[in-house]
Amino acid sequence: MTNKIIENKNKWQKKRQKRLKIILISSLLFVGLLGYGVYWAFFDMNRLPEGDYLTKETSPNGEYTLKTYVSSGGATTSFAIRGELVFNKRNKKTKNIYWNYRESTADIEWIDNDTVVINGHTLNVPHDKFDFRNY
Repeated sequence: MTNKIIENKNKWQKKRQKRLKIILISSLLFVGLLGYGVYWAFFDMNRLPEGDYLTKETSPNGEYTLKTYVSSGGATTSFAIRGELVFNKRNKKTKNIYWNYRESTADIEWIDNDTVVINGHTLNVPHDKFDFRNY
C-alpha cells in the first residue's frame, strides 16, 4: 500500500511539473508577443507616416540619397521630420534613418561618403538611425 501511495505521489509531482512548465512557457511566449506588439505599434521606424516631401541631398560619391519629409500629426501635435535613405547603386528597399519631433525644416550636410548630419544629428549610413522616441 505504501508503494502505491509513493507511486501516486510521484505521478502527481510529474503532472505538476509538466503543468508548471507549460504555464511558464506559455507566459514567456505571451510576454514576448506582447513586447513585440508594443514595439511594432509604437517604435517601429517602418510604420512612420509618409509626410510631405521637403528636400533631398545626395552623398558625395552618389551611393546614397537622403530624402526628408515633414509630417503633421494634426491639430494636437507638432511637426516631425522623417529622413529616408535611398540606395542609388544597389537595388535595396529605402530605409527610414531619421525621425525627430518638433521640427519643420531639415538641414542636411554630408561630411563624407558615409556620414551625414541632419539637423545636428550625425549618422553613419546605412547602419545608424536617429529616433527621438529612443532618447
